[in-house]
Amino acid sequence: MTSLYFLGLAALVVAGYMLGRWRAVAAGQANVLHSRPGYHGAFVVISVLVPMLLIFAVALPIADRIVNMRAIEALDPALAGDDLKRGAALRDIVAVATGRYAGTPSRALQNAANVYASLRSWTDTIIVGAGWAFGLLGAAYGLRSLSAQFRARNRVETIVKYVLLAAACVAVLTTIGIVFSVLFETIRFFQKVSPVDFLTGLHWSPQTAIRADQVGSSGAFGIVPLVTGTLLITLIAMLIAGPIGLFAAIYMAEYATPRFRAFAKPVLEILAGIPTVVLGFFAALSLAPWVRAAGESVGLNVASESALAAGIVMGMMIIPFVSSLSDDVINAVPQSLRDGSYAMGATQSETIRKVVLRAALPGIVSAFMLAISRAVGETMIVVMAAGLAANLTFNPLDAVTTFTVQIKTILVGDQEFDSAKTLSAFALGFVLFFFTLMLNVIAMQIVKRYREQYD
Repeated sequence: MTSLYFLGLAALVVAGYMLGRWRAVAAGQANVLHSRPGYHGAFVVISVLVPMLLIFAVALPIADRIVNMRAIEALDPALAGDDLKRGAALRDIVAVATGRYAGTPSRALQNAANVYASLRSWTDTIIVGAGWAFGLLGAAYGLRSLSAQFRARNRVETIVKYVLLAAACVAVLTTIGIVFSVLFETIRFFQKVSPVDFLTGLHWSPQTAIRADQVGSSGAFGIVPLVTGTLLITLIAMLIAGPIGLFAAIYMAEYATPRFRAFAKPVLEILAGIPTVVLGFFAALSLAPWVRAAGESVGLNVASESALAAGIVMGMMIIPFVSSLSDDVINAVPQSLRDGSYAMGATQSETIRKVVLRAALPGIVSAFMLAISRAVGETMIVVMAAGLAANLTFNPLDAVTTFTVQIKTILVGDQEFDSAKTLSAFALGFVLFFFTLMLNVIAMQIVKRYREQYD
């Protein structure tokens, strides 16, 4: 049904655009057109799209609800009050109706499947027919409204403005929804665990027993070891990615020939396309053993899973973020600033250090903040290279863990969302969100302070 519906929608859109454009051209032969013919065609397209998309968005959920409800009633009216059993029964009904049911269905199940198939056919026909009918009415309205003096451009641009506003509102509301969904679960967690213990505790062990009389029935939820582990790995990653990425950007923007730049930049950015799980395998199977062997050769005790190995590979991963963004920012610095510096007798290196980099500082800071946020949110590399041990240490040779790794570990498998263990994942997510928000605020303040306006 969906493909048939949108096939008719596409046909009406193409026909409406062509007819609207043709009618505008015909009207323009006798009078001066207020708007270009393309705007007339676009107005007819909008007149078709709005009613058809509105009918599809409203009628389809209503039809699904009616069909599902009637099918369940035909199978067993008592299932209406049990969400779990109703969902399982509905899956069986749909499987029988579509011929994908394994085995021989019962008489009641076959009857419910027949009801489902019949109602589905009727509702699909009604939706397609109503959509096409209102699409034709919309096209007729759009064509009837056209004339030489019709302000099609004003109408189309107004509608596009509201569409863009709606898209912006969706993005904002989605962010707000995510924040509040995590916030409510975090509040539930703090009803079970003290916020002071959570934020200042030095031991993290969220594992809880099923019964209160078992050992370890109350877990330890201090996030200080997770904070130190996250900051330690991020610091190592930035010590690698920051200088390499920035120096690579300076070279490609200021020194490299166009031929070398065209080859080197895509090769460098290939790192951004490597899946993190592949980098995790590299860290666990190649780099971590090498780091351990190198440390033992000089008498150091290196864990098999260390923060150093994870930080090095994570630094390799975020090099393209720093280099690509910094390269774009450096290239955006006006050439007149360089020419003025050269006219004052400065060398190329002096111009880069004292003019170009200072002018590009806000963008470079933003690139570094984005890279830090990317490093803080990485999971797979840390899981495979740094381990799961929540050790409170600043030694890069020890095993540590991070916020994201613990969130992933806690939410794996079937969980009870009434336990402090499961709810702690949402509290960790909220703290992580607050941390990245602070990074963005700091970056915005730096950009606001050092931003330069160029003609």
